[in-house]
Amino acid sequence: MDRQQHRVVIVGGGFGGLAAAKALNHADVELVVIDRRNHHLFQPLLYQVATAALSPSEIAWPIRHLLRRQKNARVLMATVTGVDTEARAVLLEDGSRERFDTLILATGAHHAYFGNDQWEAFAPGLKTVEDATAIRRKLLLALEAAERETDPQKRRALLTFAIIGAGPTGVEMAGAIIELGRASIKGEFNSITAADLRVVIIEGIDRVLSNFHPELSDYTLKALRDMGVEVELGQMVSAIDADGVSYGDKRLDTKTIIWAAGVAASPVAKWLGIEGDKAGRVKVAPDLSVPGLPGIYVIGDVASLKRDNGKPVPGIAPAAKQAGEHVARIIRQRLGGDTAPLPFAYKHAGDLATIGKSSAVIDFGWIKLKGWLAWWVWGFAHIYFLVETRTRIIITMSWLWIYLSGHRSARLITHGHADERAPLKEVDEG
Repeated sequence: MDRQQHRVVIVGGGFGGLAAAKALNHADVELVVIDRRNHHLFQPLLYQVATAALSPSEIAWPIRHLLRRQKNARVLMATVTGVDTEARAVLLEDGSRERFDTLILATGAHHAYFGNDQWEAFAPGLKTVEDATAIRRKLLLALEAAERETDPQKRRALLTFAIIGAGPTGVEMAGAIIELGRASIKGEFNSITAADLRVVIIEGIDRVLSNFHPELSDYTLKALRDMGVEVELGQMVSAIDADGVSYGDKRLDTKTIIWAAGVAASPVAKWLGIEGDKAGRVKVAPDLSVPGLPGIYVIGDVASLKRDNGKPVPGIAPAAKQAGEHVARIIRQRLGGDTAPLPFAYKHAGDLATIGKSSAVIDFGWIKLKGWLAWWVWGFAHIYFLVETRTRIIITMSWLWIYLSGHRSARLITHGHADERAPLKEVDEG
């Protein structure tokens, strides 16, 4: 590859980074994609891995495989530790450097515990395949432990599942846990029944799905409660430990707590030596570049930018993909000698969330859907955005099987001891 070519380095193989890389196919650039994991993850369906509906290999694909036909691309599995903005190089954990002419930072976000990082040990979030398989194992082990527990109070704690946060992830997890529990328990356990299962959502504000139209929030709240989910609104969490969670003036005894309440940006601002916003995001210029650092762009969850209506560009997959494609367009424009400004204009397609296997809510702005029809639209939308045809077919068949039978095929507990307190080891794709 010609070393005199314009060198583009992309850090992060998520939605934004992958979209930028693909949009630069056939461009006259030397492209390097760096990610600390070897796979691209379809995060919107991660909760289905955590609740045994899908296996990891159905929603994650090796980045090398996805870019295998792109002749100008090189993929590195490496951990980035910083950016030398003066020497224009990305610093890697092994001490090596990757020079760049243009840098795209698309490193995503991680869980934020609002200054209570000690809670993470007891309330894992859901951002990676490792998170999902660990939560899946914890859920399934809780059912197994409850089956042999003779103390009613301890059994109740084992069969109580708390979710902190009532955004799309929290709502989707709650519905999926209810369905997992019912499908797993029915006809397969002797001393526990589906009626023993308890799922509790704890939310700090006064409604679920706060980004949706109030009508859809109200529908979702009723649908959750009709499924048997307990929803505690306007309740701030004050403590989390190995035996439960405290919120408001209440205490909930549970062995399984899932965090779905907040995220913080990866340390991109620190790498660049600039100040981020309160969530650590980089305040970018209208074209997604970093002010004062020419040729460096930040996209996705780590970028802070307001739309024309004053609302922030949301940290969701479509926004990241649009941003990645936009920066690729700027690079092509600059290589062609056109230096005209090209501000980013985010087009919001809508908000979607599923409540159960036959109910969802969709807010397109101009039209709002709920119930069974919304669930089908939600399913088709997610299948459409999957990156491979083979995966679309597999997931469609998995969902159809679950819809008709209620059985979830990915319910394997692998590695570790039956004791739920044992350290989690690597979990396979079963």
